[in-house]
Amino acid sequence: MGLESIYQGALMEHNSYPTCKYPLDEATHVHEGVNPSCGDDIVLSLIVEDGVIVEAAFQGSGCAISQASADIMAELVTDKTVEEAEALAETFLAMIRGEELTEEQKASLGEAAELEGISRMPARVKCAQLGWRTLKQIIDEGEDAGSGNSDFEALDGEDPAQAAAEAAAVRAAGIE
Repeated sequence: MGLESIYQGALMEHNSYPTCKYPLDEATHVHEGVNPSCGDDIVLSLIVEDGVIVEAAFQGSGCAISQASADIMAELVTDKTVEEAEALAETFLAMIRGEELTEEQKASLGEAAELEGISRMPARVKCAQLGWRTLKQIIDEGEDAGSGNSDFEALDGEDPAQAAAEAAAVRAAGIE
């Protein structure tokens, strides 16, 4: 899958016109996620009431993939129980790792399933995962989450040469 096919559809729509990118002053849970290998940085904020994510929003900066994926995630988990959101995050992360999903699992991801091709672009995987991993961190911390931050390290088995080539292609195309 080439860059031209990744950078269209839901990804470009959510990057250009994010629906969930705004400050959420009343948040009950806040966590910063950072991808130190490329500089993507988001702060995910949730309002959780009675085990339901009633609102999810994020702020931050980064490439089109990180920002669009975070926006898609925030939109998808709003009005879901924490358990449902965790299951969605696990499904998305499995997809991005290249694991085979059932049609039902893909359908549960909605627009996020359109990002499946990123699993074949090692340099971009961490970008797509950032929002979802930050959500998992909030959930894993539980009710006392408050605020925190995480740096997400390089993926095991990532081919540095392939990652560098993909990053250079993205920069050359001017679509970071």
